[in-house]
Amino acid sequence: MAPASLPLSVPCAPGSSRPLVASPSASVAASAQLPASLRRSSSGRRRRVPGLALASGVVGSRRRGDRWRAGISSFSSFLPPFLTGNKGEKDAEKAARLKEELLAAIAPLERGAEATPEDKERVEKIVQQLEAVNQVKEPLKSDLLNGKWELLYTTSTSILQPQRPKYLRPFGKIYQAINADTLRAQNMETCPYFNQVTANLVPLNPRRVAVKFDYFKIFSLIPIKAPGSGKGELEITYLDEELRVSRGDKGNLFVLKMVDPTYRVPL
Repeated sequence: MAPASLPLSVPCAPGSSRPLVASPSASVAASAQLPASLRRSSSGRRRRVPGLALASGVVGSRRRGDRWRAGISSFSSFLPPFLTGNKGEKDAEKAARLKEELLAAIAPLERGAEATPEDKERVEKIVQQLEAVNQVKEPLKSDLLNGKWELLYTTSTSILQPQRPKYLRPFGKIYQAINADTLRAQNMETCPYFNQVTANLVPLNPRRVAVKFDYFKIFSLIPIKAPGSGKGELEITYLDEELRVSRGDKGNLFVLKMVDPTYRVPL
């Protein structure tokens, strides 16, 4: 079942060859200068305001009335900005530029199925730069992680099925949902197979989880208990309210956009 391979390789469904898938506080002055789409409350939760839209389908997110906290030391507050700089603001601006560049690079690649080695190298280079300015250092503690994400790009051949004729590959949207509060995950494939799989998550550190699949559904109808071999690991290397980058334990890269922050994974 292809979508279950989002974080790792998993066993095949019976009769099928398809496998089953905090940021540092900014200063008050810096927060006032941040681009609207990248503002965030001190708790790490979304504050949805008009701004950068990654792609059509990105929906609104939760709001919180948290107050901003000043992160200015008594010494640095007296220094002029050209001496102290503001790393958080610079990183946020760089991340916005890199996200636009990344989306432009992956747009024609059909989730990676049409990517050449040169395309993959270019995407990997952009992603590494984006990971370097990640401001959510403990994504498993951030509610930015919760909700349904759409897969935009991956290097996983178990998902892309490049060896198959194009008309037999998954061509509908593929989603992954995560709820860090309940430690549950779900992968959902649409046309033409509509397969699903759910999993339990075990945190290994603030950004990496072990994944243990429990049930998958064929055509979203027939529930089957996943075998014991259905497990792996997933690390979240970049996270904001619109975009997530993850890396699996098999070396695969996943780029996803948020489509529904209210979605809850079945228990």
